[in-house]
Amino acid sequence: MKYTSYDLVVIGTGFASTFFLYKYLSKAPTNAKVLVLEKGHLFPHMERVKEKRGEKTPYAKLNPDAQETYENLTPEKRWMFTQGFGGSSNCWYGCTPRFMPSDFKMKSLYGVAEDWPLQYEDLDPYYSQVEELMSISGPELTPFPKTSKYPLPPHLFTTVDKILHKEYGHLYINQPTARASVAVNGRNACCASTVCHVCPVNAKFTIENSNMGVYDDPRVETVYGAQVYSMDLEQNRARKANYLKDGKEYHVAADIFALGTNAIFNSNILLNSGDTNAFTGKGLGEQVALEASVYLDNLENVGGSTWVNANGYMLYDGEHRKDSAACLMESNNAPYIRLERGKWRHLINFRMILEDLPEARNFVAKTTDRMKPAITHKGPSEYTLKGVEHLKAKLPSILACLPVEKIEYSPLIESEAHILGTTRMSKTAAEGVIDKHLIHHQYRNLFVLGSGSFTTYTPANPTLTLSALSLHAADKSF
Repeated sequence: MKYTSYDLVVIGTGFASTFFLYKYLSKAPTNAKVLVLEKGHLFPHMERVKEKRGEKTPYAKLNPDAQETYENLTPEKRWMFTQGFGGSSNCWYGCTPRFMPSDFKMKSLYGVAEDWPLQYEDLDPYYSQVEELMSISGPELTPFPKTSKYPLPPHLFTTVDKILHKEYGHLYINQPTARASVAVNGRNACCASTVCHVCPVNAKFTIENSNMGVYDDPRVETVYGAQVYSMDLEQNRARKANYLKDGKEYHVAADIFALGTNAIFNSNILLNSGDTNAFTGKGLGEQVALEASVYLDNLENVGGSTWVNANGYMLYDGEHRKDSAACLMESNNAPYIRLERGKWRHLINFRMILEDLPEARNFVAKTTDRMKPAITHKGPSEYTLKGVEHLKAKLPSILACLPVEKIEYSPLIESEAHILGTTRMSKTAAEGVIDKHLIHHQYRNLFVLGSGSFTTYTPANPTLTLSALSLHAADKSF
């Protein structure tokens, strides 16, 4: 740490922090002083590939095991994330659908939960910017309004995807994804081997391969191994960030702070700092999902060019959302066979992903160990469970254009690896923690970034939206 005070201190190096910092640097003066505090360390892509191959690498032990960093009081529910430089960009699968306009207006349209304090139209230009920076592969036809084209062509449909697209048009599309369909910006084309957690050919977008130049900027100083545990909050402002590095305590002041860890640790830092907002740490959640295996009569499902070929929106919007959750379908193209002679590929698997609602019974709490928060999650909402029953009732008729023999459903999947809520956006402090620019309602120089900001938890993957929110926040607030 070169200085004791900075213009901006950013905590974390994942999607939220990086896109915020990218926009901030585009507007900041040439003499700006920025400090980035990263709890973990760089674990280069090629070293991750080595580890997956079973080879030894000195990088493997630099970052803590995520499951050891929190106390899980309801262990039947796991929370999946990755520590280290780039955060969860190192383990995500690259799915980047936009939210639907209706997702921002749940109260107005359906009488459920709350409306977001900003709307789809506010984010549209920032969605386009993120899609450009990530080099997203996507179709021309989409169910959500779009004023720009995707940078890369879409991935290919399977034979079943083609039938469903013909039947439903813009409600069944090639999935927008950060898994490149063609080589771009030093990334290779997706190899469709469905081992996206660590892409063997470096096709998916990560912070490491982003070419955004954020952490190479001469105005930016990055300190690794810096575990922030609290902030000094005084007179409605954040004054200092407090962190531990190599067993020593450090304290750094700044004009502006941006919390960019995940929803678990952002809320833990705020709780350790004495934040008394009633919603801080509350409403921890994510989407709920199950697999639908569809057995086909004399129809071979082949083709496709990536892990998730398509998204289906036939169960997403509609009057049912007044009573039961929306569902997004993912066409799963992982290697699989049907264990019957002559019917090896007469099968398609869909991942059925449902929205959930923030509930106070699901929360993050501080513990006597300031570094290790405790998590309680007592399950999804009744609204979501009704959505499961709704999709099971409706899916056979939706798939009537296919020669379906039977549909088998899995139990609910343990985790979608999306950590949402705990610092939700709202119009006032009586309804949530931060405003539409991701600024804390009370501490007006403190941004709280990431998917913890989501007012409600839509079926769509969160990464594109949380990145767009970071651009919007940095653009509108300086």
